[in-house]
Formats: sequence, structure tokens, C-alpha cells
Amino acid sequence: MAKKKRSFMTPKASRRKARKRLSTTSARVKEEFTYRGYTVEELQKMAIWPDDNEIGFVNITSSRIRRKIIRGWSVENQQFLDRVRRSEGKTIRTHRRDMPILPEFVGRRIAVHNGQNFVEVEIKPEMIGHYLGEFAVTRRGVAHSGPGVGATRSSKHVPLK
Repeated sequence: MAKKKRSFMTPKASRRKARKRLSTTSARVKEEFTYRGYTVEELQKMAIWPDDNEIGFVNITSSRIRRKIIRGWSVENQQFLDRVRRSEGKTIRTHRRDMPILPEFVGRRIAVHNGQNFVEVEIKPEMIGHYLGEFAVTRRGVAHSGPGVGATRSSKHVPLK
């Protein structure tokens, strides 16, 4: 009988083999999104303004959003909120960049104006508590080309690095 040759693995190779074995045996479970300890379903059931002995959405948001809600919606923001509640699967176009994203907006498509055109945004749970305007960028980066005709000698200088 021939002697079986034993091979020794380096620690790095054994860790790699263990990782590979783990990745094939079980599917990775994606963590469910929570906003300050509440799931999206709990947030959507929650009222914006709390009743007595209840926690409302306004109580768990950041102070800036909380103050905006406590002051009351402007007429335009209230009309936008009503349009969002009425719409069923349609994209809603708006200029209301200062509207906070509420849990009831999740899954909706909102086209936000950036000053030039409308940028379509699909609202995801991670966007709750931000403003609509944060997702429609208003500024563009400047891309300079080479110097033009009539440029002075000093402005034509291009550094070696």
C-alpha cells in the first residue's frame, strides 16, 4: 500500500477555503432597513402627527425635519402631499425641492425639477428624512478644454505634470 502524502495548507489558504465553503452553503441574508429602529411597514402605519400616548413620525425624525413639520406645511407642499396620496403608480412632477421625504413616498416615482429639467427619482427607504432636492443635483462640474484663439502666451502654458 502506498503511503498517502499529506499536504499542509497555509493559514491564508485555509481561511480562503473556509470562506468559500460558507459562501456556497448559505445564501446571504440582506438586513432589513430600519429608520431609527422602525421598519418601513411600521413607519407607513405610523401617523405623521401622534395621537395621545402614541409615537408619531414627527417624534422620531431629525430636528430640522421635525421643525418643518411642526411649523405646518406650506400651501404648495400640502397640495403636493395630496397629489402624492391620490396618484397610483404615476410619476409625479414637482418643483418642491424643500419637501421632506415621508414614509408614504417609498416606492413612488417623483420627478424633481433641478432648474433646467426634471430628474426622475424612485424613492427608496434609505431616503426617508431627506429632502427631495438632495436627489436632483442643480450644479454641474466644469470641464475646461484647451486655450482658444487669441489666448495670451501665459494662458497657453500647460504644466508638465
